[in-house]
Amino acid sequence: MKEIWLHCTGDDWDVEKSGITDAIELGYTGVIVKEEFADKTSRLGRIGVIARKNSDGVLSDGKKAFFVHISSSKEQEKAVKLSEKADYLILSFSDWKIIPLENLIAMKKKSRLIAHVKTLEDAKVVLTTLEKGADGIVVERAERDVLKKFSDLVSEEGSRIELKEGKVMDIKQLGMGERVCIDTVTLMTVGEGMLVGNRAGFMFLIGSESEESEYVASRPFRVNAGSVNAYIKVGEKTKYLSELKAGDYVEIADFNGRVKGSYVGRVKIEKRPLMLIRAIADGEEGTVILQNAETIKLVLPGGKHVSVSSLKKGDKVLVWVGEKARHFGTEVEEFIIEK
Repeated sequence: MKEIWLHCTGDDWDVEKSGITDAIELGYTGVIVKEEFADKTSRLGRIGVIARKNSDGVLSDGKKAFFVHISSSKEQEKAVKLSEKADYLILSFSDWKIIPLENLIAMKKKSRLIAHVKTLEDAKVVLTTLEKGADGIVVERAERDVLKKFSDLVSEEGSRIELKEGKVMDIKQLGMGERVCIDTVTLMTVGEGMLVGNRAGFMFLIGSESEESEYVASRPFRVNAGSVNAYIKVGEKTKYLSELKAGDYVEIADFNGRVKGSYVGRVKIEKRPLMLIRAIADGEEGTVILQNAETIKLVLPGGKHVSVSSLKKGDKVLVWVGEKARHFGTEVEEFIIEK
C-alpha cells in the first residue's frame, strides 16, 4: 500500500496543528513533526508520527527514519547503506531527476522509500517509476484542498501488479464445505475483486458482488472469496482466508492490475456447495475452490464478470502468477511443490 506523509516541521504549534488535523481527517499515513511536538501530535488522533531531529527521526513504535538529500552519487550511495538499517528513508532531491530514484528503488534493502514531492506531476512520477514506484510520498503543509488532491492521487495510483490470462482447463463440482465471504469497508465496481487461490504463486481475480442478479441485490462491498484453505494476496504476503477478521488490512485489485487497500468489516464462514476451477497461465497451473452459485464470479480480461455457473473450459480469466515459494505468508527461496 502506498503511503502519504505530511511534513509539518514549523516552529508554531498552532499553525502545524491545523495541517496535522487535516492530515488525520484526510487519511494520511503519517506526519513528520519536530521532536518537541511529537506527543502533542499523537494526542490529536491515531496517525503515524515521525519525530524529526536534524537528519534522523524516530516513529512512535521505535522504528528509525533517516532524511537524505540526494544531490550527487555520493548521497545516493549513503542512502543505499542507510537502507540496510533504516525502516524509512525520507528522500529529497536538489534537482529533480528520475535516475537517482530508479537506482534507489532497485538497490535499497529493507527501508521504505518516501520521496519528497512538490507537485502532483512529481508525485505521479515517484509513484510509478520503474513500474513499482517509491513506497510513498511526503508533501509540505498546504491548504486542505491541495492536501486532498495528493491524497486522492495516492489512492488512485496505489500499487500495480501484472495480471495474466488464465485458460480454464477443468471445472469440477465438489461436495459441501466451508467458504469465506469478505465484507469490506469499500464499495467496489465491476472489474474489481481480490486475488485468491490454492497456490501462493497462482491466484484468480475473484470479482466483487457489484452486479445485480435475478435473485439478490448487489453487495458491492463483498467478495465471496473461496474455501477456508485458500490464500489471499495481501501486498507481498499471503494470508489464509480462514485467518481474516474484522479490522484486517486487505487489498482490492482491478482488471488493469491497479491495487488499493481496504479493511475487513466482517467475515462470514458458512457451509455451502463448492466447485473447483483449474487454469493454466504461462505454463503454470493453479486452482481455486469457490461456492457453486450464480453470484460468484471471476473477472474476464476486459473487466467484465463471468459467473461460475456459466464458466466453460477454454474460457480466459484473469490470474496472477508469482515466482517464489512462501513460508508464513512471506516469499522465500526454497524447493516446494504445491498441487
